[in-house]
Formats: sequence, C-alpha cells, structure tokens
Amino acid sequence: MITLKEAEILKDVHSDIRGELFIEALKMEKEGQKVLKLNTGNPGSFGFGMPDSIKNALVSNIDKSVPYCDYRGMLQAREAICRFHNEGGIKKLTPDDIFITNGVSEGVSMLTTAFINPGDEVLLPTPCYPLWSNCVKIAGGVPVYYKCDEEKDWNPSVGDIESKITSKTKAVLIINPNNPTGALYSEDIVKEIVEVAEKNNLVIFSDEIYDRLLYDGKVFTSTGKFAKEDTVVVTTNGLSKSHSVCGFRCGWMAISGNEKAKAGLINGIMKIATMRLCSNAIMQLAIPEALSDMEYPHSLTQPGGRLYQQRKAVKEALAKAKHISAVTNMGAFYMFAKVDFKGKEVTDDRKFCMDLLHSKKILVMPGSCFNYETPDHFRIVMLPEEDIIGEAIEKIDDFFDEYINK
Repeated sequence: MITLKEAEILKDVHSDIRGELFIEALKMEKEGQKVLKLNTGNPGSFGFGMPDSIKNALVSNIDKSVPYCDYRGMLQAREAICRFHNEGGIKKLTPDDIFITNGVSEGVSMLTTAFINPGDEVLLPTPCYPLWSNCVKIAGGVPVYYKCDEEKDWNPSVGDIESKITSKTKAVLIINPNNPTGALYSEDIVKEIVEVAEKNNLVIFSDEIYDRLLYDGKVFTSTGKFAKEDTVVVTTNGLSKSHSVCGFRCGWMAISGNEKAKAGLINGIMKIATMRLCSNAIMQLAIPEALSDMEYPHSLTQPGGRLYQQRKAVKEALAKAKHISAVTNMGAFYMFAKVDFKGKEVTDDRKFCMDLLHSKKILVMPGSCFNYETPDHFRIVMLPEEDIIGEAIEKIDDFFDEYINK
C-alpha cells in the first residue's frame, strides 16, 4: 500500500482560521460544550441577515442564473461594479477589466496563479490576512513582510516597504481597511506606498473588502484613485462583509491601469477563469442592487447600528481590562488585541489560545495566524451581540489574569 503525502508546495501553508483551534472547538461542541467561536468574520452566523435589496433581486431574477454566464461575470453585474469603482475615483476602468469570482478568496488565488512565478517576491503587511500569504506560497512566490506600526494606529511603515524591495519584488499588497487590525490607513500613507510602487515598477494589489464598513465619520478612498494611469492596480472587493452574505461567495477583481501593461495579467486570469467556466451565477444577480444599497452597511456602523454598538461594548470592556488592550478600529469589525503578560515569558500564542478555549470556551485566533511574529496578540471579532461580546472580553481578561499569576 502506498502512503499518500500532501504536495511539497503546501509545506508552509497554514489556514489557521479553520485549523487546529477550530477543530478542537468543534470537538468540544460535539461533547456538549457551548463555545463562542470568534475565529471568522462571518456575520450570518451571528444573526445578521441579508438586506431586502438582495432578496428582491434574487426572487425577481433567479431564472437568469440557470445557464453558464460570461467567464468574467454577467455584464449587468460587471457594469455595476465598474460604475462603483469609477465613482470611487479609479480611472479608465471598463466592464472588461472586471472578473467576478467565488469570493475574494478565489480571486486572490486566480491572481497569484496567473501572475507569480517561482521565486517572485510579494510585499505583504504584517499582520496580514493569511489568504494572501498562502496564495503567494502556493504560486511558488515568496512573501516578504513589511511592518504595520501599532503605535501609529497600525499604519504601514513606508520606510520598511522601501527597505525590502529587491530585484525579485513583483508586487505590493495593501489591505485597507485592514484585517486583522481594523485600521483605516491614512491617505498620505497610501499615496506614499503608491509612489514607492510606481518608482520601482511594482504592481499594486489592494484588498478593499471592508471599504463600506467605517466608523466615526471616516471616509474611504480607493488606492486606485491615487495611482497614475500607467500603474497597474488590482482591486479586490465583494459583498460578503458589507451586505452580510459570506455564503454567497460574491467577490471580484477590478484591474486598472495601462492597457498594454496589464494585458498579460488579464490574459493569464482569463485562462483560469475560462477553465472554471464561470463563477456562481446566482450571487451575481445581487450585485447591481447591493451596490445601489449603501444604506444597509451605513446603518450597521452609525450610532445605534449593530456593529457600532458592538464596537462600543468592546471599547468599554477593554477600558476596564487589566491585561488586554487594542487600538480602536476605524473600519471592518476587528481589533488586534495586545496582551500585557507582566514580564511572564510567553513564546507560543497558539498555546495560550488553546488554553483560553479550554478554560473559557471562547475561540480566538492568535497573532501568528496573521503572520505576526511577536506572540502577544490575538484578533477580536466583534460580531456577537453587545452584551455577549462585552462579557467575552471580560472573560478573556480574567483568563489572562489567571494565566499570568498561576
């Protein structure tokens, strides 16, 4: 009998959000224990329902989703996406520059497969949502991490980006608003990163999936708006977070910039897109209506809105905490919490998260899951109702009090 082994290319790939900690939580639930699972940003699992605009679009148009559609996506949906990004300041973008994908996850996989050669380096932020690092590795590329500064509201260090550019560097990634920190980058910082990319002939990847979930009157500006017309920017976005339809797997890529410069990239993505025929056609029916319905995400983040109130509950609980703190998020629904271990030596953040799971029945993801080296951070997902998430923060702080003093 042969022994099967996973492919060598997967050796350094880690998808911890649904990995060992998550599997242990499922095991505990199977044994009858109640676990608060804060491993994913999945609004639907916490009672967020889809808006009526999407329901109505599906009911009225469902028959249109029966056949395969264009490998890039339904024209009406791509036209709506194109308008959305044109209005956001991205110049000279056409519907033919849009590829609708089964979530941003598929889009990132298609992008890196089509563009990255073995040994190519891609500059990624740390902390970084692991989808990007994993896809770069699977494509044979090398993730090179640039620092985001906690002391500066988790904004990227442009100097660190510049210091890590080599002859092998092919692209730089911006995740804004950020996952896992919830940071909304300053426009000046984004402009500086764009200038560095242009000076070094780098493609810019801009992950903007949380662009409609902002707090305290903040305004988002797409990276593509700051780029010169000959700079290639691949903007990824979707409906999963802004309209609470993660299960629909509704994402897209918008590829802006010089036509000649981006032709090879588009051709590569086209080959992959045609192999899978098309993305889920049903979810594409929702795109035009959803992008016309900005009231839904706006209502969640304004005073009295559910995300606003849950964020408030987290801030209040952190203000009382002895051992954990976090920079308040200005976007998304995450904070990247820091633990003050009071001098106690801690080298394994996965272990303290596993111990927290067993002790308090709360599942969180450690900083190392997000390619963050120092083992003293974890991500807070602020999706449970405000009383539940507030109590959870208190329990987590109590756990660290016990952990440090035992």
